[in-house]
Amino acid sequence: MCYEAQGALNQFVFRLRRSPQNALLLHYIQKNKEETMTLPHPRIPPVTDAEMTEAQKEVLGPILKRDNVDNVFRTMVQHPDLCRRWMVFANHILGKSTLPAREREVLILRIGWLCQAEYEWAQHVVIGKNAGLTDGEISDIKEGPAAPAWSEQDRLLLQATDELHKDAIISDKTWNALSKTYDRHQMMDIVFTVGQYNLVSMALKSFGVQLDDRLEGF
Repeated sequence: MCYEAQGALNQFVFRLRRSPQNALLLHYIQKNKEETMTLPHPRIPPVTDAEMTEAQKEVLGPILKRDNVDNVFRTMVQHPDLCRRWMVFANHILGKSTLPAREREVLILRIGWLCQAEYEWAQHVVIGKNAGLTDGEISDIKEGPAAPAWSEQDRLLLQATDELHKDAIISDKTWNALSKTYDRHQMMDIVFTVGQYNLVSMALKSFGVQLDDRLEGF
């Protein structure tokens, strides 16, 4: 399904959810979308504790001390060298960029929704709430910049994400408006944040990374 058609379907489904009378139609649309957009099993299995090599343990390092190691890490570390180098960039975007956490999560959740990356969405609903996003804002991210409750700043972040997803460029109008609030480093981090999680969405969906037990999907 092309991005334009998928985007139109996403918006249609979002509006259907607001009316209980549409439950049956929504069920069939959602079932079809799940069959075409989400793999029911991993193509690349998450490595288990028993299977993990010393090289894989070295790459994951402190992550292994957590109570539960998420499937995204257990999957990515199947390619230890790639995982090591990717995590340097991922750590910048998630923890060391110049963007405030809440704005970062607006970008990440929007690109995750546009890509229909259920794992990414589920992970960042949790992270986004910890960063200050409300349930209502998270719901409105699905509708995008047209949702009426957004501030102008949030609307511009969503608009930039949509433009990057559709055209791989932020328009002059959106860039100039964002530049009134964000400095050069932050503007660069906006683009790289959307790009990073577009890439992650591709990987999660193509590898068939399954939801962790603690996560709730679409």
